[in-house]
Amino acid sequence: MSSMNRKILTVLVTVDVLLLLISIIFFDIKIVYNTQIGYISSTLVMIASIVSYRRMVNARVKHNIVTMDDSKDVIDKLEDPYDIYSEDVVEDEEKDFAATVKEEKKKLKENRRTVYQTIKDTKAALSIYRLGAYALLILGFLYLNRQGLLHIPSYIISLGIPSVILVWVLLKEKENNSQD
Repeated sequence: MSSMNRKILTVLVTVDVLLLLISIIFFDIKIVYNTQIGYISSTLVMIASIVSYRRMVNARVKHNIVTMDDSKDVIDKLEDPYDIYSEDVVEDEEKDFAATVKEEKKKLKENRRTVYQTIKDTKAALSIYRLGAYALLILGFLYLNRQGLLHIPSYIISLGIPSVILVWVLLKEKENNSQD
């Protein structure tokens, strides 16, 4: 286990223990169930997402598959997604409308993705880890709801805590790496 994974796991477990203690001391058992089921299922979803995306990226690196076009920066992609205002495009005023439409349709057909490419890209979204974690999240919610234990505010808060922790740990690690 890498040091980053160990750090994330340590912080997640520590916060869970603190959340459990706070729930037991200050609230009733209903809140304890909600916070623990929400926190653990959300943590499992986050960990499963990290693992599946890491596997997908490692497989792409191993097979030298690059799917990102670095020719435009992020701001240009957001402001001009269809490359309308590009300086590289030469405007031909003499082309007729029908020829332009045929050319654009040809470009769209060239950029069309095959079913195999789409399935290959959705492997991370459809990994067994993520599907299992989401199933536990749904089953936990349904269990709480069916037993009459569901307390929405504590459940929602406990669902959001792991994502905040993960972002905080990653930003701290990035900050520490940039200072070195």
